[in-house]
Amino acid sequence: MADDLAQRPDPERRSPRSVWTSFKRSPYFPATVIVLIISAGAGLFAGSYTYAFANPTPRKIPTAVVVTDDGTAAPRHRFIAGMEKALNASLRLHAYPSDEQARWSLEEQRVFAVLRMRDHGVRLDVASAAGSSVAQVLTQAAVKVGRAARVPVEVTDVKPLQRGDPRGLAVFYISLAATIIGFLGAIQLSVNASGLNPGERILFIIAYALLGGFTIAAIVDWGLGALRLPFPESWAILALTMFTSGLVFSMFNVLFGRWALIPTWGLMVLLGNPSSGGAVSWPLLPSLLGTIGRWLPPGASVNAQHTAIYFRQHQHAFPFLVLAGWCLVSAVVFWTWRHRHPGGRPPRATPTRC
Repeated sequence: MADDLAQRPDPERRSPRSVWTSFKRSPYFPATVIVLIISAGAGLFAGSYTYAFANPTPRKIPTAVVVTDDGTAAPRHRFIAGMEKALNASLRLHAYPSDEQARWSLEEQRVFAVLRMRDHGVRLDVASAAGSSVAQVLTQAAVKVGRAARVPVEVTDVKPLQRGDPRGLAVFYISLAATIIGFLGAIQLSVNASGLNPGERILFIIAYALLGGFTIAAIVDWGLGALRLPFPESWAILALTMFTSGLVFSMFNVLFGRWALIPTWGLMVLLGNPSSGGAVSWPLLPSLLGTIGRWLPPGASVNAQHTAIYFRQHQHAFPFLVLAGWCLVSAVVFWTWRHRHPGGRPPRATPTRC
């Protein structure tokens, strides 16, 4: 009897493997994972926005220079050399033979400023609507350089921001709202309307995208008067942004299940929003963010909305193609793996005839 008791395993002395197995099967395991993810996410969130916004530095600022044969080359070169030194050689100069061509390039948002000589002085045309942070940097540098180089400088804002949006952040805010609410809506559909079949889920994403885009535009324009929007176009851009964001989450939902929020948040919020150029224009962003931001949904939304409001005759297809591309890829992935969709209703049983 004593030998039998000695051979029985002590319940208080469990192997590490059995303890780990029990822990993984308990509700404490996912809760612990969530604690670790939230802790890491908090640091990444703060780090990504601080990295992008805390110290915006000029890197590549496309600038048009009107070159004429009027004997003003010397002061022009002196002023440009001073600007290059002040901005750490960040100007990317593009020569144009006439004011009209340079101004057209500014309207196309290919350049952020136009530099021309006037009576042995310099006129610098900036466009706050193309990027208020860039316009501010160029204005401050031009005044200091002109004083140091003894070249008269006249700075003119030829594309000012609207009165209700003096810092140019409203476009970023409405695009941010459309992006975040877009995937939050898809999360709520998966949690509180899990009985929806895959096709029905897409239809309801379309429904809240259309209504949500209208609500954002109406409140910002009609309610607050912060921006005078080209309402149909701005509404369409916001709706497309919300739809894209909802589809992106739905794609990750069939790929990663209950952890779909992690890649969605990383792509749309940690990476997409800081690199969108809405809060800080892309020439002042770290080069990697400035390059990839225009290929992500938040950046495409900001670009399309920004051009619709301030450069209405010069809208580009690229941001719409980016949003459409993300929609297409997300929809194809979601539909291909729709059998992994966490929800849906069982098919109705076909009644049998006696």
